[in-house]
Amino acid sequence: MARNGRCLIGGGSGLASPRSLLQGLLSSALGVLLATALLGLMPTAAAQASLTSNSYDGNIYALYAGNGSLVPPRSSLAQALADRRPAVLVFYLDDDAASKQFSAVVSELQRLWNSHIELIPLVTDPLQNRTDSGPGDPGSYWHGQVPQVVVFDPQGKVIFDEQGAVSVDEINAAVSLATGIPLPDGGTRSAMESFNEVNSEVVSR
Repeated sequence: MARNGRCLIGGGSGLASPRSLLQGLLSSALGVLLATALLGLMPTAAAQASLTSNSYDGNIYALYAGNGSLVPPRSSLAQALADRRPAVLVFYLDDDAASKQFSAVVSELQRLWNSHIELIPLVTDPLQNRTDSGPGDPGSYWHGQVPQVVVFDPQGKVIFDEQGAVSVDEINAAVSLATGIPLPDGGTRSAMESFNEVNSEVVSR
C-alpha cells in the first residue's frame, strides 16, 4: 500500500522510497548476472580433466579410476618388508598422461589382491634428486620413468620390475608367484571398461 508518496515494504514497519527500491532491484539483478557469468567461467573438474594430457587434474585414482582409497597407501615399503608381506610398488605422477591411463590397472590390483599384498602407489616427486637409504627405501627401485611397477615376494626379493603400460595380467602373474595364490588356468584376461566420460576400470576374468 502507498501512502504520501512512499511505499510500504514487508507488511508495515519499514518505509522505502521508489529510488531506494529501484537501486535495490538493480543491485540484485546485477548480482545474479555476475554470479551466473562467474559460474559459466568455472568448469567442473570432470569437464577439465583429460586422460591424454600431462595436466594436473587432482588425485588421478579418485578422478580416473573412481577409487580415492588408493592414496595415501595404508603401509610403507619398509613396513611391508619388515612384516614379510608381498608388496607392489607403483610409481606415478598426477600430471602424467600415462599414469592417468594406468590408474585403472592399479585399482584392479587392489580389487583382486587387497588382503594379500601391500599395494603402495607413490608419486615420484619426493624421490627425485636424493640418495636412497637402503632396501626399504622406494627410491632404490625407481628408474626415473612413470608408471613403473615393482613386485616383491615376502623375502623382499624383486620378482617383477616393469615400466610403462604394463598389462594387469602380467602383474597378476607376478603377484600370484609372490603370494603363492594360484591364478585360474591360463591366467587372467583383462578388459578395459568405461562407465562415464572420465572414469574407467580394468576387469580381470
